[in-house]
Amino acid sequence: MIHKILHNNILVEINSLGAELIQISKDNINYIWNVDETFWNKTSPILFPIVGRLKNDSYSLNGINYEMARHGFARNYDFTVLNKTENSISFVLTDNEETLLQYPFNFQLTITYTIHIKGLTIDYTVKNNSKDLMPFSIGAHPAISIDSEFKNYSIQFENDSELISHELENENFSGKTNPIKLEEKTLKLNYDLFEKDAIVVKEFQSNYLTIYKHNSPFIRISFDNFPHLGIWTKKDAQFLCIEPWQGYADNENTTGDLIKKEGMLHLLPNEEKNFSISFEIQ
Repeated sequence: MIHKILHNNILVEINSLGAELIQISKDNINYIWNVDETFWNKTSPILFPIVGRLKNDSYSLNGINYEMARHGFARNYDFTVLNKTENSISFVLTDNEETLLQYPFNFQLTITYTIHIKGLTIDYTVKNNSKDLMPFSIGAHPAISIDSEFKNYSIQFENDSELISHELENENFSGKTNPIKLEEKTLKLNYDLFEKDAIVVKEFQSNYLTIYKHNSPFIRISFDNFPHLGIWTKKDAQFLCIEPWQGYADNENTTGDLIKKEGMLHLLPNEEKNFSISFEIQ
């Protein structure tokens, strides 16, 4: 089901399936990509309880093996509307019989979309309702619409002058890194940058970045509690994914133990943690 909120002349649409953002529009301009399944069938999936791909799509926990697909399962389930106001809407997903077969934890994942004067903020809250320590990762995957030639766009970072990209092979880290120099904190875009999959940065210094179109600010994306970043597109696709993450894919040498997996957070029973991203239309 598609849910809409309209405030400050900004229209936001969210699909209850995956609580997936499908539109941020102002002045009849949609800043989120319209799906073309030739390239990709998503617009802004939520990544939970893992980010990226597990080695062999499996992990172990307390001596038991589990299977889980890339980016987890949250994007595949209908979320329930928890609350709706004039300028906000909250969705919630909790564990069920199917999720427990993949991820043996009782959890609550709450996503709140709030329109503000310049755009949209998305808040993510993960709560551990289990009696045991709960490891998890979470990430966002919004696809920003590209309506001009890709080379006309660039990304300016708040503080970074170089990105160290960790290379992926078969969607796991190979152990190789690729330094990407920025010109005045700016990455000029071209499809060749994504020839080997996403640019994945485990450490960066910026709390926000700004996408420029024809050297003019287009949209700014800010992060809170997301220390890792993916940037991705496909050749000739009309989108650019800006992916703030807490967590990332396995490397080739992983042991498979979920507790020891790099990038995971761990919640105590009844503990919760908050994350957010904001979009400011320029």
